[in-house]
Amino acid sequence: MSSLHATAVTPINESSHNDLLVIDEVARLIGQSADAEHAISATLRLLSQVLGLNRGRVLLPDTGGGNLGIRYAYGLTADERARGSYALGEGVTGKVMQTGQTAIVQDIDDEPHYLRRAVERTTLPPETVAYIAMPLFKDDTAIGVLAVHRLRRRQRPFSADLRVLRVAATLISQILLINRLISERTAALISENRSLKNALDSKGGPYGILGESAALGHALRQAHRVADTGASVLLTGDSGTGKEKFARMLHLVSARKDCPFVALNCAAIPSELLESELFGHEKGSFTGAVQTKKGRIELASGGTLFLDEIGDLSLELQSKLLRVLEEQTIQRIGGVKDISVDIRVVAATHKNLQEAVNTREFRIDLFIA
Repeated sequence: MSSLHATAVTPINESSHNDLLVIDEVARLIGQSADAEHAISATLRLLSQVLGLNRGRVLLPDTGGGNLGIRYAYGLTADERARGSYALGEGVTGKVMQTGQTAIVQDIDDEPHYLRRAVERTTLPPETVAYIAMPLFKDDTAIGVLAVHRLRRRQRPFSADLRVLRVAATLISQILLINRLISERTAALISENRSLKNALDSKGGPYGILGESAALGHALRQAHRVADTGASVLLTGDSGTGKEKFARMLHLVSARKDCPFVALNCAAIPSELLESELFGHEKGSFTGAVQTKKGRIELASGGTLFLDEIGDLSLELQSKLLRVLEEQTIQRIGGVKDISVDIRVVAATHKNLQEAVNTREFRIDLFIA
């Protein structure tokens, strides 16, 4: 008679079943929802109701990248969420963000770094309470913290909670990154649509630009598209066609409109004085320099510098202007220290600068800057 050997099947215990249930549901939530508020709040609710990981919270840096604040939570009041703010390295939560290391506090009453800031001790059960704080990562950089309370006396081991929290932290990190990407792209589309609408709706009349030709309409639309980009702009056209009016319009419809607009005609100033006009000079730097003088570049800092007839700049001044565009710093004549500036340059010329580049009368790197 042949014999059969039966192998016993080990049943999945309730704890493991709950773990799988939570992980599966969290993955479903985050996979189906681009709404971080809904997905993360529901995740924290599951951790609390199914696994007993209570008062879950996700802390993220504020807009300036400074203090951590509670952005999402389950089981916390509005006042508790508002109180939960930590500087980098402050308390258990701040140290987790700073170091990127998980913190396990077995007893919050015996941990001096646990601040009891968000949740007062009297709010918690009158028994040993533990606290787990785990970093949220983008690549190898901590971008936030996931933290929960748990009762210490529970039979469920810490290792089981840590396994589930690691999976939850990974999934929460992903929804945060997806949400950030969606927000950035949405903001870019809104900005682009606003710029296009301004270009289509606006007229040149308020800026002294009059006309209804197709060519003028095209030029106005181009001007509005580049107004808020911060890019340097070259205006070309014959003398008297209103290049300075276009430059002023570019300034007035940009984010720099409340800062100075400073104009300089490079062809109207003798070449030996032009450098001083642009960069300024220190007292005593040359005969007649009886006091320190700021140049047009420095005066335009924060706003727009309009250089009319830029094709008349000498090669030496072209080189110095290129340094300003690349490094946003200047040195006054006779000065020894760099001065930081923040300018947007709009230039104009009636000359064919491409031809000037070909004949080496104009620097190609400045032409394409």
